[in-house]
Amino acid sequence: MSKFIKPTNYKALLDRRQTEQGIKLIKDFFEQNLSTELRLHRVTAPLFVLKGLGINDDLNGVERPVTFPIKDLDDACAEVVHSLAKWKRLTLAEYEIEPGYGVYTDMNAIRADEELDNIHSLYVDQWDWEAVITPKDRTVAFLKDVVRRIYHAIRRTEYLVCESYRQVKPFLPSDIHFIHSEELLQMYPDMTPKEREDEICKKYGAVFLIGIGGDLSNGEPHDGRAPDYDDWSTVGENGLKGLNGDILVWYPVLGRSLELSSMGIRVDKEALLRQLEIAGKMDRKDLFFHQQLLSDHLPLSIGGGIGQSRLCLMLLHKAHIGEIQASIWPEEMRKECEQLGMPLI
Repeated sequence: MSKFIKPTNYKALLDRRQTEQGIKLIKDFFEQNLSTELRLHRVTAPLFVLKGLGINDDLNGVERPVTFPIKDLDDACAEVVHSLAKWKRLTLAEYEIEPGYGVYTDMNAIRADEELDNIHSLYVDQWDWEAVITPKDRTVAFLKDVVRRIYHAIRRTEYLVCESYRQVKPFLPSDIHFIHSEELLQMYPDMTPKEREDEICKKYGAVFLIGIGGDLSNGEPHDGRAPDYDDWSTVGENGLKGLNGDILVWYPVLGRSLELSSMGIRVDKEALLRQLEIAGKMDRKDLFFHQQLLSDHLPLSIGGGIGQSRLCLMLLHKAHIGEIQASIWPEEMRKECEQLGMPLI
């Protein structure tokens, strides 16, 4: 509970019934806007995948997936997904999606190693999306255009919430600011990555931080990223590496930055092999997903995940994600939240 934030004088703007109504309003409206902006159609997603195929998202490479044996498959091991970053690309190929179009789905995951606090839960729900692109789209300029489209959908949703519940006031800026993680390091060289995110978000309100996963000039990455989905090693603008990033906003209720989305242009064959070598994971190239990519059976793509509970938390001005979703929390945290006026579901 070291990261647990106890906001002073917090008062929920919506009661429990209004909150549930607001959650549905946000999810229905934003989902439709995201689909329209990026030309996506909905598909059905798995809750678990077979272990050993390389399909599950490895996140930072240290999180343990929840596993269980399947009786009718001779106890073959299944893994509850962390996200659908690689599964979606396989789906694009199966559905033969044309460039400029894509898919989205409701992703539900369990992350048993998550450190529980105001914005992190064992249960993760997000809109996972993926779209087919062409070789000429593999640029930072294209990435920025997609980010702006997503951010505009978020702001439209904020407007709807504020119109529906007049006690909720808008706070998101009209535009999102772009900066590379190396540039951010140079601005605040003595800060931790999280402190740097807080400073830049406090300054601009909404930020897309480019280049997550590759080592910066201090010899460390801004944050971890698996080597086999986002392209974080290709050189983009100004000689800086990275075709991926995070959408971050300054969240005044908690007085900190809030990550809403992790996304990026996905690896092509060259970037996959380069990043597997950098990460010391060359053994993965023989897995099913990686062989599909290396054999030209998968399209070039861009994709990401947008936190559903995170978005609702922010737009309904809640102080704890447990006010939005049902999960398991330490009893001490649950009691403190009750005392602070933020009862958990």
